[in-house]
Amino acid sequence: MNTITDFLQTNIGISPDNQTKILYSAVILLVLGVLRFSILKIVWRFTEDPKLRYKWKRSVSFIIGLLTVILIGSVWIKAIGQFGAFLGLFTAGLAIALKDPLTNIAGWLFIMTRNPFSLGDRVQIGKQAGDVIDIRLFQFTLLEIGNWVDSDQSTGRIIHIPNGTVFTKAQSNYSSGFKFIWNEISVLVTFESDWNMARDLLLKIVSEHAKELSSDAEKKIIEASKKYMIFYQYLTPIVYTSVRDSGIKLTMRYICDPRKRRVTEHLIWEDVLRAFATYKDIEFAYPTLRYFDRKVEKDDSPL
Repeated sequence: MNTITDFLQTNIGISPDNQTKILYSAVILLVLGVLRFSILKIVWRFTEDPKLRYKWKRSVSFIIGLLTVILIGSVWIKAIGQFGAFLGLFTAGLAIALKDPLTNIAGWLFIMTRNPFSLGDRVQIGKQAGDVIDIRLFQFTLLEIGNWVDSDQSTGRIIHIPNGTVFTKAQSNYSSGFKFIWNEISVLVTFESDWNMARDLLLKIVSEHAKELSSDAEKKIIEASKKYMIFYQYLTPIVYTSVRDSGIKLTMRYICDPRKRRVTEHLIWEDVLRAFATYKDIEFAYPTLRYFDRKVEKDDSPL
């Protein structure tokens, strides 16, 4: 053993004291690495839920990393008093030089403790919207929805957003609390159409598609009311009537799963097209232009 110590000191220049510290550091890394591996192995054995596995992996990695820094730091710093003085100066320097990273760490703590959103939630932060697929110390990651794609479907892009953004921009959560959204589909029919019949047809169609969701939403809203001041008097679908320049506007409003908005619109529109095709008294309206020729109109006018 002394031969190895002398060899390292003579040829590499590492003192016996530093050699001991390196050995202790290597042992700490090995023990903590085995501990991390063992914990994750147990978690993987007892659960197949990917969300739960991810949370365990992130938490264990963070705790093991923090323990590594503390233990190895205590090995290399001679006295606890010196470590405290060094830590104070180091922290003051970090606060000045690393304002944004520290803000992101504070944002991470806010996300972990207050849970404005969690892994798997569909959220919108400022102009960015998507499903949360990762939450790390300095940033969280969204699988983008919307943008050039209609009806909140995925674009395939991954967006990394600094955690400090939660302090400066409003967060909209599609998945927390009341886990449904209200969706509206507007249909424009001509003034000459039987708009009463059209309204009844639309109400029947939208009610068939949203019937099960409405009953489920009633249960969810009771749960959400325990945490938030959420109240809806009616959750059943409805059709509103209004008048526009080109015709009568009939708007279907119904409860919808945010991840199935485009699918429900697709199914409802297909049923609407089939239903309207069977009635000659109902016609879709659209902007039209009419040309007026004064001379022709005068010649064709009755005497």
